[in-house]
Amino acid sequence: MNLIEKCLGVLYPQTCCFCGKVSKEHICKECSEKITYLEEPVCKKCGKPIRYEEQEYCSDCQNTVFFYEQGKSVWLHTGSVRWSVYQFKYHNRRIYGKFYAQELFRLYGKWIRENKIDVIIPIPLHKKRKRKRGYNQSEVIARHLGKLLNLPVNARAVVRVRNTKPQKELSHKERTRNLRDAFRVTKYWNERGNVLLIDDIYTTGNTVDSVAKLLRQKGANKVWFLTISIGQGF
Repeated sequence: MNLIEKCLGVLYPQTCCFCGKVSKEHICKECSEKITYLEEPVCKKCGKPIRYEEQEYCSDCQNTVFFYEQGKSVWLHTGSVRWSVYQFKYHNRRIYGKFYAQELFRLYGKWIRENKIDVIIPIPLHKKRKRKRGYNQSEVIARHLGKLLNLPVNARAVVRVRNTKPQKELSHKERTRNLRDAFRVTKYWNERGNVLLIDDIYTTGNTVDSVAKLLRQKGANKVWFLTISIGQGF
């Protein structure tokens, strides 16, 4: 470690991504004993936790036809994970994005290669929201993951043309209506292979599937997704 890195380490020490306390590791010992990674049984389509092993799909996926092939997440969106993602999105803790990408790579790197992904695309923010926040949190994760996998990241392939309301404030039907014509595939999309979408949170799947549908219509072969956290499947 050079002098500059040492000085930065003193001024800006690494903190636990789940409680904010200074820690040599991305997860402090206390949080490591509380944070639970997603395990089976999970929905075979979206990856949400489900009650029974004999159950294949969550209630959403049983009643909905999605344009994406399959998706996976790292943690359930609750407790310390919810806090971590909130800090990452709204309090400029973009440094968490590197750790999130490392966990996605560790858990799903083999799965990504098996699906022969050609390009990674982050779910876009509207330009007004990105300007206010200073960055697109999904792009931060995608860039780090792309480096780990040696895969291209195309952050200009899809744009959000309507500044939609936050999905968390809406019902299922309202979410579908809210995202209608919200995205557009741009001239920078010229791929015809398999796509991996990156987002921070998966709830009902409307956002991810809206982008998957557009990409499929524009020639993408198959579309998968990965997110940091996900809602409950029951």
